[in-house]
Amino acid sequence: MKSGTAPPPAAASLPNARKYLIFGVMAFGQFMALIDIQIVAASLNDIQAGLSAGPDEISWVQTAYLMAELVMIPFSGFLAQALSTRGLFALSAGLFTLSSALCGLAWDIQSMILFRAIQGFVGGAMVPTVFATGFSMFSGPQRAMIPAILGMVSTLAPTLGPTVGGWITDTIDWRWIFYINIVPGACVTVLAWIFARVDTANPSLLKRIDWIHLGAMATFLAGLEYVLEEGPRYDWFDDPDISVAGWLSLVGFLLFLERSFYSKSPIVKLPPFRKPTFAFACLFNLVIGFGMYAATYLVPVFLGRVRGYSSFDIGTTVFVSGIAMALGAPIAATFSQKADPRLMITCGLILFAAGLWLFSDINSEWGYGALFWPQIVRGFAIMLCIVPSVTMALSGFALTELRYASGLFNLMRNLGGAIGIAVVNTWLQDQTRIHALHLGEAMGESARMAQSFIGGLAQQMTRMTPDPAHAMAMAQGEMGRMVGRQALTLAFDDVFRLMAWLFVAALLMVPFCRPPSQAQASAPVEAH
Repeated sequence: MKSGTAPPPAAASLPNARKYLIFGVMAFGQFMALIDIQIVAASLNDIQAGLSAGPDEISWVQTAYLMAELVMIPFSGFLAQALSTRGLFALSAGLFTLSSALCGLAWDIQSMILFRAIQGFVGGAMVPTVFATGFSMFSGPQRAMIPAILGMVSTLAPTLGPTVGGWITDTIDWRWIFYINIVPGACVTVLAWIFARVDTANPSLLKRIDWIHLGAMATFLAGLEYVLEEGPRYDWFDDPDISVAGWLSLVGFLLFLERSFYSKSPIVKLPPFRKPTFAFACLFNLVIGFGMYAATYLVPVFLGRVRGYSSFDIGTTVFVSGIAMALGAPIAATFSQKADPRLMITCGLILFAAGLWLFSDINSEWGYGALFWPQIVRGFAIMLCIVPSVTMALSGFALTELRYASGLFNLMRNLGGAIGIAVVNTWLQDQTRIHALHLGEAMGESARMAQSFIGGLAQQMTRMTPDPAHAMAMAQGEMGRMVGRQALTLAFDDVFRLMAWLFVAALLMVPFCRPPSQAQASAPVEAH
């Protein structure tokens, strides 16, 4: 800050119109960062073909983004203090826009992976910064809307990602899933720099960065993300690369803890965990992230692999849950002002478990109509979980602590999501194998019926080929696909049922959580 320049006014004292503008700009930036996690999901085959990449390389287009984003989220609190909220958010949005353009210009898979890692790293700063800024600017009923809006953005963006990416790829070209960020990203950068002047920078902190602490955190989180992403695909620690990554992550975690406690200038401060309310809220957020991301992942997988839906059809089917979130956000915000947050979380966990249980009777013919109410219940329930947990986690902190608390809290949600997707993938693979084995045994016990069924299929196949041997081979192949499809459907039943029981078990934590007082939950944040 130049000499003689007046310091920015306290965030809470800004006019309401400016607060809403700042929050809207930052929330849109968060939406961009979150939607880009999954925007490539439906377009990986096109990207692979366009960059002449191998099947083992293309998954890194997503993995690199997630690994880098996970490292930045807790680091953002330190950077916001050093660069100011305005400086960090504008820099993050600007570099995110630039790296998006570079992803669109990528000439091979190596350059794409590098640019996606940069995109994830710089974009990750926008996610916790908007939470901390929203809580510092608003109080009372206005603050109650912050977790509702940001919770809706956090859940809606990953849901829309594959649909938006698939539609753009089908109608224009896969490179435009990155180019589409350029204009809105530039607008967010400029508006954040002009209006988001809510605190002052302390650039001297950059001279005191504990690089060992940063390296340990990066090794811990990136290694953990790699293990969780690749584990289900390569049979976990039977794969030597995953074993090495796991050990490196463990060593990085231990060194990270040592530096957090003994460094003179730690990049992540852990004192927020001294508050039992914050610790329990983070634990709830881990569970919420598990259920939210895992369920958001499972439904499109079911529609794609079992029903054979296109990306557009999947998007129109799962968008129902987004509508439920949008309708539930103001209701949850209103209840959070009047009800005990423990009661809200209890209702949310029970409803979320019920929504998952409704999925547990899924069959291979389920589509939009059958999935409507399970998605409505799940979408509404997640808002009842998110709003009180955010309020419990981020209430009662001064601005400096709030930045670190927001980073840690958001990290727990992302970790929960990474763990959830890895676990349900493993469950899905294991249960599919088990059900396929049982179906094979059942067919062996009723061999005559199975042979009769295959014979009927072979007769139908003779319409496609006059060769009886070829028709029989086609019939056997079709029989195998039908068995595999049924085994996969039964596995989805089991996975949704297991997840429902997990949320029922999470109810055991509620009595031990002490919510913040009403004064803490609604008081404006003061900078220390």
